[in-house]
Amino acid sequence: MKVDSFHTLILPLREKLFRHALGIVRDRAEAEDILQDLLLKLWSRPEAWEGISNPEAYCYRAIRNMSLDRLAAAANRKSVQPGPEEEDRSYIESESPHSRLVRKEQRALIDHCLSQLPERQQWVFRLREIEEMSYRQIAEALDISEELVKVSLFRARKRLQELLLGEELREKRQIEASREQSEKLSNSRKTAGLFNNHTEK
Repeated sequence: MKVDSFHTLILPLREKLFRHALGIVRDRAEAEDILQDLLLKLWSRPEAWEGISNPEAYCYRAIRNMSLDRLAAAANRKSVQPGPEEEDRSYIESESPHSRLVRKEQRALIDHCLSQLPERQQWVFRLREIEEMSYRQIAEALDISEELVKVSLFRARKRLQELLLGEELREKRQIEASREQSEKLSNSRKTAGLFNNHTEK
């Protein structure tokens, strides 16, 4: 039963699934790798799709999610590892360790704020700003309209800006509180020193 179902329901979808993955990851080798992973999972776990009324839709959702996951992993690598051009530029500009640390902290802050957005807005923002995909490509990848892509991107940018400003204000308050605490401690020590000097006299 598994062999018959796989050959009659799944294998005929190979080309369509490959094109769908390719439209998302935009790399033939990567798309083929994703397709092979999906086919292996479908073959080894027929109970997950046998009996489903629309196995084609199931396969489309599966390969779309796998392709998006692959893109997310690639985007995360980009955010923490500078490419050759960036490394060359950093070398030419003699970027200081402090500057590299600040840049790393900024990336971490953006990732943190981005993780607080609704899932669709996260994907739209990543695909547009990191993967540099067109509105049409994003719409096809996420199976939504181009208008919804634009709306989601607008909301993502606006909310991300609000979150970043909020984090910046929170950091400033922490610095001010720490400074006030240090000043109080310093004043307490000075007062204690004056008291001790007066006692000794």
